[in-house]
Amino acid sequence: MFIDYITLMLINMVAGLVLLADFVYRGLDEANLKRWIPGFGLVGAIALVTGLHMTLTWPVPGSFNIAFGETTVLFGGLYVAAAIAIAQGWDLLSLAVYGFFAGLTAILVGVRIVNLGQIPQPLVPGLGFILTGLGGVLAAPTLVYLRGNKAWRTTGAVVLIVAALIWAIIGCRAYWGHLEGFSEWQPPVMRGEP
Repeated sequence: MFIDYITLMLINMVAGLVLLADFVYRGLDEANLKRWIPGFGLVGAIALVTGLHMTLTWPVPGSFNIAFGETTVLFGGLYVAAAIAIAQGWDLLSLAVYGFFAGLTAILVGVRIVNLGQIPQPLVPGLGFILTGLGGVLAAPTLVYLRGNKAWRTTGAVVLIVAALIWAIIGCRAYWGHLEGFSEWQPPVMRGEP
């Protein structure tokens, strides 16, 4: 039996995408950005811890460690850095540039999941990765050129909410299945193993 906390990673990502959608829609106009620090920091910390553990130890079968672990590290790093940048009053452009490359990675992973058909119904999580990646790819143009364009920001927020809904559905299904699938599992020490 393997350790599987992808459920936690998924729901954390849902929370992060909803926060980001609200930030894109309302937060960019606010004078006090500090209200976003706790949410971004919490989402980032959870994503960094789980993503780094998955990336470094490969606790789940196959390349899911790459798809979920490495993209979660990118996601978490951006959120922690955003919380720090806002707390310090720093410009967010360099993070948006980093988000562009993290977004490209997520899009690539989404396309490849669909292409490989590794999981049942690969189109849904593939689309989740692609839409989430679009949020990163479009962050820099939004900050630099389209910050004042409310229609553009509304569209971006809707894309992020749709991505969040996809991940929420996948995450809730995963919790439902994992609670049954892992109900008989016991740690090695309880099974009398060293």
